[in-house]
Amino acid sequence: MGFQQAVRTCFSKYADFNGRASRAEFWWFFLFTVLVSIVLMIPLFIIIGLMAAMGDNSAGAAVFGVLMVIWYIVIFGVTIALFIPTLAVGARRLHDWGQTAWLLLLYFVPCGNIALIVMWALQGTPGDNAYGPKPAQ
Repeated sequence: MGFQQAVRTCFSKYADFNGRASRAEFWWFFLFTVLVSIVLMIPLFIIIGLMAAMGDNSAGAAVFGVLMVIWYIVIFGVTIALFIPTLAVGARRLHDWGQTAWLLLLYFVPCGNIALIVMWALQGTPGDNAYGPKPAQ
């Protein structure tokens, strides 16, 4: 499964927490979310830099302040839009390993992300398991 196919699959299964996801599907979508985050942060850093260069008392700084708030709203909207498919593909990846999606709650435990990354990186169970047939590679 390639980058485009993985992103299409994850968006077509936007809130589908059932079934299994291959490692390629999960990691390509993970890369997509990282790239989107980087692309969204670059204009924010430019706006903050220009605002700082203008000083606090200029009218231009106020304009950039408004732009920064608008850009934060855009970032928040994109984050919310990517949150559900990211959870869904993470749950399907855990299903491929034969584990319940409730393990996603490890996000909220200190160092729980490390355990999740290890589980997502491991090869899934060969053949069918309780969550469905082996996903296509």
